[in-house]
Amino acid sequence: MSKPRLEGKVALITGAASGIGEEAVKLFVENGGFVVAADVQDDLGHQVVASIGADRATYRHCDVRDEKQVEETVKYIMDKYGKLDVLFSNAGIIGPLTGILELDIEGFDNTMATNVRGVAATIKHAARAMVSKNIRGSIICTTSVASSLAGTGPHAYTTSKHALVGLVRAACSELGAYGIRVNCISPYGVATPLSCRAYNLQPSEVEANSCALANLKGIVLKARHIAEAALFLASDESAYISGHNLAVDGGFTVVNHSFSAI
Repeated sequence: MSKPRLEGKVALITGAASGIGEEAVKLFVENGGFVVAADVQDDLGHQVVASIGADRATYRHCDVRDEKQVEETVKYIMDKYGKLDVLFSNAGIIGPLTGILELDIEGFDNTMATNVRGVAATIKHAARAMVSKNIRGSIICTTSVASSLAGTGPHAYTTSKHALVGLVRAACSELGAYGIRVNCISPYGVATPLSCRAYNLQPSEVEANSCALANLKGIVLKARHIAEAALFLASDESAYISGHNLAVDGGFTVVNHSFSAI
């Protein structure tokens, strides 16, 4: 068998207790990585780690809106493993569903604090750790098709995901000098616990809605597909890819949906 794609690598995954993050924790460990799973959903986070085994994964409570918690999480990793090779900054929220005319400004601010400032904090401290040990690491962030198209998510969410692409590109331009790659992944609609709760729908309903509007038919997008994209960007297979926003959307963002297929 070929060598595991993350053999010996240490990864921090935020938003790791459910959905895409949970799948990434499992997949990274399956591929030889050591993972610190960070989230605010402590019970779920501990369950994820227990299902894997404490020898390969560890859970840490971390609210990314609080830079101190981010810093302490990275310090924990450095104390435990002596290095950090991969950051998958996946924590995020959908935020208020209100339109612009009734925009919930407090909810808007909280969405930006989580989805943009929180990611900036994780990139900052993860990159510092990588630079300190001369690690040519990989930083990956979860964006969305809403980072490319309006009308695919609420206003605060869409704004935050557009901003996140800018943050990834800016970090890429600086961290390339250290051999650190910075990329993001833009999923189409996935039936994660986050999206199901936000819209008060069952996973089957979210998937049915997504499939009805999807460009690529005959397959249902799952959290595992996004985790597999993150694994690719975390591994040496993507050694010269940086500053890229990888769309895992079946072509949704490059198709004019106002026209029916001929």
